[in-house]
Amino acid sequence: MELEELSFEQALAELEHVISQLEQGGIPLEEALALYARGQALLACCQQRLETAQLRVRELTSSGSVPADDIQTGE
Repeated sequence: MELEELSFEQALAELEHVISQLEQGGIPLEEALALYARGQALLACCQQRLETAQLRVRELTSSGSVPADDIQTGE
């Protein structure tokens, strides 16, 4: 499935699966490299989706839709 078609949750679950496969070892080098590349792409996808969500929360907060005291951004 293409990255653009994945929800955040789907991308994160696939990333966790990729990490698990790489940690188990015993994978041929070429397959491990392909998994690593997919993992990097999934990580970037998840990070982008989180940044978009964080921006949306900031927009809602600044517009007064959500009280700032009710939001924790982790920063």
